[in-house]
Amino acid sequence: MGEEYLFISDCHLDPGRPQITQALSQFIQTRACKASRLYILGDLFEVWLGDDDAAQGQSQVIDSLQQLASSCEVYFMAGNRDFLLGEAFADRVGMTLLQEPLVLQLGQLRVALLHGDSLCTDDHDYQAFRNMVRDQRWIVDFLAKPLVERQQIAAQLRSDSVAAMSKKSSEIMDVNPTAVAECFHANRADVIIHGHTHRPATHSYASNLTRIVLGDWVREPSFLSWQADSGFTLTDPRV
Repeated sequence: MGEEYLFISDCHLDPGRPQITQALSQFIQTRACKASRLYILGDLFEVWLGDDDAAQGQSQVIDSLQQLASSCEVYFMAGNRDFLLGEAFADRVGMTLLQEPLVLQLGQLRVALLHGDSLCTDDHDYQAFRNMVRDQRWIVDFLAKPLVERQQIAAQLRSDSVAAMSKKSSEIMDVNPTAVAECFHANRADVIIHGHTHRPATHSYASNLTRIVLGDWVREPSFLSWQADSGFTLTDPRV
């Protein structure tokens, strides 16, 4: 078997869901350890309020990632829950931070990687919020606040988000077809890989274009594998 690249997203690690932490640690120790690269496409953590946060309950995954980085290249692209994860934590773990989108050349294919929330353009309120919190001035100001205050702000934002989502249709929170088409065009991509929507699937378009959606880990592990001889394989119990 040749080189294998693995792609995951939306683990949403949280002390209240230790089964996901265990599942990810096992995946790292039994599958990812055999791969050449692991790409984590956002929302590794349910919430990340800065690299000075203690990441309570996640020492097992952190240790596993540190061990993995000695034999496998580990890459991280921010999601909407952990976009404040920075260089200090990445250096501690041994992974490389990526900017979105990233384009890879895999064999004959140009592959664009992104978290996926940028494609959900029908959700105008969310996109306005995303633009606000991704602004560098907002980030600097937020990280300058004491951790306790950041936790309070995050809790309120999360409460507001849950209330807002309950009033939105599932279609609004999914990707917009025009945004997908623009992403293919802007990146001259043959394949788009993303997470965020928690709707694992492989979508085919005209001109042999493909969009692969990674699933979340709330119930079962979900991952995508690429090998030169066999191409892409999406492993998820829902597909």
